[in-house]
Amino acid sequence: MTLSSADYSAIWLTLKLASLTTAILLIIGTPIALWLSRTQSWLRGPVGAIVALPLVLPPTVIGFYLLLALGPNGWIGHFTQSLGLGTLTFSFAGLVIGSVLYSMPFVVQPLQNAFSAIGTRPLEVAATLRANPWDTFFSVIVPLARPGFITAAILGFAHTVGEFGVVLMIGGNIPDKTRVVSVQIYDHVEAMEYAQAHWLAGAMLVFSFAVLLALYSSRKTKAAWS
Repeated sequence: MTLSSADYSAIWLTLKLASLTTAILLIIGTPIALWLSRTQSWLRGPVGAIVALPLVLPPTVIGFYLLLALGPNGWIGHFTQSLGLGTLTFSFAGLVIGSVLYSMPFVVQPLQNAFSAIGTRPLEVAATLRANPWDTFFSVIVPLARPGFITAAILGFAHTVGEFGVVLMIGGNIPDKTRVVSVQIYDHVEAMEYAQAHWLAGAMLVFSFAVLLALYSSRKTKAAWS
């Protein structure tokens, strides 16, 4: 038994979704994590709680409210329709939005921990050398927080690959458009195609193990160099 063309299509779509989601999360998650690690504002608690909500909320809850917001009667749906873009439900763009929201804590929290571990001393030294904020960020913060960026990228990518509830609620089950690997496995099981399900599920198991192995190996290497 080998993978079918539909299986390969689902794998490709999943990798595309995970790659794009991870890139977006690193871009928008970095300033959020940096702010959370430095601010003393009373907003830190509420913002941190909002970022961490996907850790405790069932994926179907997030998917349901996103479905309402992105749909034709939702506020985002009204906005996208006014721009002539239609609605984002049951589309790849909708999957990206849902994936970004659902995987956000897996990127923001490792970055926040990495930024907090830097402390204030390196930033104070950079300030005495008259480094501007951009120089300080790219020359001091990014190199020191490199392990955090690696961890955030690995966790964000892996978590997006394993999504099911959110993507099914928002994207449905459209071949070559919104049918990702987790949904494809579900389809195989529903059709009692257990051999095909084994192939995909086994690939997911190997992938998950490889991700965790890479993550723990990187931490071990970091500890050895410390």
